[in-house]
Amino acid sequence: MKYFDKFHPDNFYHIYNHAVGKENLFRKHDNFIFFLSRYDKYISPIAKTFSYCLMPNHFHLLIQIRNDKVIRLLAKNDNDEFDFHKFIMQQLSNFLNSYAKAFNKQCNRRGALFLDFTRRKEINDESYFCKLINYIHHNPVHHGFCKLPSEWNYSSYNSIININKSSKLERNAVFDWFGGIEEFVEFHQNEKSILDL
Repeated sequence: MKYFDKFHPDNFYHIYNHAVGKENLFRKHDNFIFFLSRYDKYISPIAKTFSYCLMPNHFHLLIQIRNDKVIRLLAKNDNDEFDFHKFIMQQLSNFLNSYAKAFNKQCNRRGALFLDFTRRKEINDESYFCKLINYIHHNPVHHGFCKLPSEWNYSSYNSIININKSSKLERNAVFDWFGGIEEFVEFHQNEKSILDL
């Protein structure tokens, strides 16, 4: 299926999900920060992060799943029948459920917060990486929340270009794809952010 590719070691994925109905995933600054802390707990151990954007009612991530050895160590499972995809899906589920439970408690709401199925698309075309990162960073511009990617506080754009501040993002790999920090900034200034998802 186009939007539900299986997870495999070392592969890259565009992952995105949306709030149910007209609900928002984030109502205030603290929600965004808490979401990232949950992400760090559940997803950072299983994946490298190249870019992200958190919008009021949806999010986008570009990640690379870690290698088989790392995942098996985390899962404490060296069995030949280990289901790699199932373990990654469980981590993703734990991440979103952890956030949703806290959000529901804080906002005195009940029920599902995210759509049932988190979409995931395997990325294996190198030329697509730059376009996808640009698309992710331009999401708040596209939706009218700001005029420039640098004006949105809840994406990886500023963390990537702020080279004097440490980051868990794969900053150097991103710069390699674009050809350097200047090229990264220029690409974001000049390229359209339209993608066929």
